[in-house]
Amino acid sequence: MSIELSAEVRESLILTAREAIASRLEGRAPRWPAYGEAAASPLGAFVTLHKLSAHGRRLLRGCIGRMSSELALSDTIRAMAISAAFEDPRFPPVTDGELEAIDIEISVLTPMERCAPEDVTPGLHGVYLKREYRSGVFLPQVATEQGWDRETLLEQLCVKAGLEAGSYAAPDAKLYRFSAIVFGELEP
Repeated sequence: MSIELSAEVRESLILTAREAIASRLEGRAPRWPAYGEAAASPLGAFVTLHKLSAHGRRLLRGCIGRMSSELALSDTIRAMAISAAFEDPRFPPVTDGELEAIDIEISVLTPMERCAPEDVTPGLHGVYLKREYRSGVFLPQVATEQGWDRETLLEQLCVKAGLEAGSYAAPDAKLYRFSAIVFGELEP
């Protein structure tokens, strides 16, 4: 399945994510931008926050998402922006003073499809692995950012899920792939 999002819809979704965080920090009612019809589609999405280090490196500051959603995309983005800023257990909540230094990236996901390990193309596909009660996910851009090939991506997915090496190929493992439209405030 392919997803089409115009530049205007992408911009409104970025503004939505920033407004969700800013309005929470400032204790005021949010002022949402106008949305196109595509923002009403029920799609999964992740909101990722980055911040530059003192050495100019782009560091993760929060990332939360839903693999799928029954909510409108604009509502999912609102909820995930708040979660990424204030509820990611790996980081303290975002403060008013640092919001200006944070850049926002959004990944809108296609529906997941079950696949075999050889059906995964690093950089094109995100991956989700579930085995017993453990699971892990990587967005499509992670393999590219880390320079991982397919085998490394799948092995790192096992590590992230807390599973032993090679678990992605186990008979009881469920491996899924998906694609994403990735856009943000720091577009190349």
